[in-house]
Amino acid sequence: MGKLLPEYFDHTILKADAGEGDVTRVCREALQWGFASVCVNGCYTKLAARLLAGSKVKVCTVAGFPLGMADSQVKAFEAEQAIKDGAGEIDMVMNIGALKDHRDDFVRKDIEIVKEKCQGKALLKVIIEACLLTDEEKIRACCLAAEAGADFVKTSTGFSTGGATVEDVALMKKAVSGRAKVKAAGGIRSARDAYKMIQAGADRLGTSATVAIMEEDRM
Repeated sequence: MGKLLPEYFDHTILKADAGEGDVTRVCREALQWGFASVCVNGCYTKLAARLLAGSKVKVCTVAGFPLGMADSQVKAFEAEQAIKDGAGEIDMVMNIGALKDHRDDFVRKDIEIVKEKCQGKALLKVIIEACLLTDEEKIRACCLAAEAGADFVKTSTGFSTGGATVEDVALMKKAVSGRAKVKAAGGIRSARDAYKMIQAGADRLGTSATVAIMEEDRM
């Protein structure tokens, strides 16, 4: 029997060609295993909320996904609508271009505007897309997210040039210094991957391979 807790996982279905049948399957798997959440695109929030109603499994909906370049008010509207539709967690993408331009006040405000919609209603996770950042930028991104009230900083969308690494998780964990938790996502495909991320400091894992990981862990 393995030791991976299902509560570590956001069971994810964000691919562009996902249909209602895919979302239904993922929700049923999450109920069976007891995962922390099911992570969906906004159009499936209501469906996921209906399928998960009465359970401990949360609906997680993305905002500003996958590029992070939407207007702040658009991200805020996505978050607000998702919460109305039943989401209990929001994964928003940071404006990476603004971070690289050292527009720290803008980046912080971009997150704060979304946090206002989530306050008392949903957890907020901020995706920093670490594969596009230098170590200095990763640290600054995590600090800005924590200052803006993010509950988690998250490594990756899974749609860019790379996913989570052990080194990034450890760096992010140190950067937030207990002010926020860390979610590792992108490229986590095995139980070994999952254990490495948790040992590095990840508090939550996002993957579409969740069931395979849990089955492998219990072999």
